[in-house]
Amino acid sequence: MTKRIVIPVENQAGLEAKVAQHFGRAPYYAVVELGENGKVAKVETQANTGEHMGGTGHPHENLLALKPDAILAYGMGPGGLQSFQNAGVTVLKATEDTVKANVNSFKEGKLKELSGGCEHAHEHHAH
Repeated sequence: MTKRIVIPVENQAGLEAKVAQHFGRAPYYAVVELGENGKVAKVETQANTGEHMGGTGHPHENLLALKPDAILAYGMGPGGLQSFQNAGVTVLKATEDTVKANVNSFKEGKLKELSGGCEHAHEHHAH
């Protein structure tokens, strides 16, 4: 069974890309596919086309179209977290600086589930 992992990143350096601090404001997302043997089969970088970056929609809605099995991030807002959880996507807390190191931690089962969204990025929303 192949696994598709999405990680917010600062640049297009593939496995060496630095993980972005803020999920919704990441300039790019690394899409890593793990093959049957757990080895990295493919790495693509997608630009963040969400509203935070001048595009449309929320990043989590745009990323669900990629059909990820897991999201690895330092944190995300409660709306994104809820959206992924409702879609059955596992959201894990990234602990390393690069895509490669986080994918290795993922494969070793070292990453914990992300619980609770970080509110600080959402003070601009009017409710």
